[in-house]
Amino acid sequence: MSITKKASVLAVGLGMVGTLAACGSSSDDAAGSRGSKTVTLVSHDSWAASKDVIAAFEKQSGYKVKVLEDGDAGQAVNKAILTKDNPQGDVFFGVDNTLLSRALDNGLFQPYEAKGSDQVRPEYRADQDKHRVTPVDSGDICVNYDKAYFTKHGLTPPKSFDDLIKPEYKDLLVTENAGSSSPGLGFLLGTAAQYGDEGWEGYWKKLEANGVKVVDSWEQAYNEEFSGSAGGKKAKGDRPLVVSYASSPPVEVVYADPQPDTAPTGVADGTCFRQVEYAGLLSNAKNPEGGKALLDFLLGKTFQEDMPLNMFVYPVREGAQVPEVFSKFGPQAKDPQTLDPAKIADHRDQWVKSWTSLVLK
Repeated sequence: MSITKKASVLAVGLGMVGTLAACGSSSDDAAGSRGSKTVTLVSHDSWAASKDVIAAFEKQSGYKVKVLEDGDAGQAVNKAILTKDNPQGDVFFGVDNTLLSRALDNGLFQPYEAKGSDQVRPEYRADQDKHRVTPVDSGDICVNYDKAYFTKHGLTPPKSFDDLIKPEYKDLLVTENAGSSSPGLGFLLGTAAQYGDEGWEGYWKKLEANGVKVVDSWEQAYNEEFSGSAGGKKAKGDRPLVVSYASSPPVEVVYADPQPDTAPTGVADGTCFRQVEYAGLLSNAKNPEGGKALLDFLLGKTFQEDMPLNMFVYPVREGAQVPEVFSKFGPQAKDPQTLDPAKIADHRDQWVKSWTSLVLK
């Protein structure tokens, strides 16, 4: 979910090369062994944490952390499922609510209730009867806008899904392919939640008629097509609306030199869909005790407060504080769209198939 690196690709279904099932390493170096002092975290390639925070965990626990970044979110989940009998590591981080049911239904995780689970905000808890996953962070997928563009053209930025289909916003929005991008899928799910099973397709027909542009990845949409980002400005992007994250504006502030007093981009608060990311102890983990210690750490206050300026996501633990620059420029959506993971599981693939027929025909 880290927007500094994330251009997530979601494989719809499990149609990956079958030989991946034999790729889980059995060596102590790759996955640890029972009694090993190395614990391996498998994640998508957006994992990030402060070196001193990891060092503190290693000193306190006695375990050395090895991180295996395994591609984008969907790819990493699928590969973890295919290698579950001989896993690459001990803990998997990065399965979100759009793919959670797939991981659980395929037996990816074994039960463990992490210390501090009672401190997780109720709305982020999942699988409470079996405790196979631990909530770690949350974030909102939302339309971002280029403030300078709308000021220059005397336009009010859109605030809602309904606004995006109005004539004044024709040819202004770029979004990601829902079949190949995590934010693209999240935006699709947001429209499904907003308009229901009977209405979301009609909405997308109107959005297409209003000139929405679809590209493969978040990286392309945000850093090439969007006129408001630092990367987009360099690439001469001409779309002042983009599907990204509510936490994109603080990135534009934190990484600017010099840092501006205000973010150059804003968020259309009525277009947001909430994602929650989970971690779990992998079935057949070779170092389960190390894995349990690592899960406790991920839910601990130190790590929870380290996440905002590393992965640009919000903590799920009650009482965990976020830096002022993050909360000021990237506040969470007040009323984001959500969907039950079970409904996502039942409809996700068909929604993506229908969306593809509608938008990419």
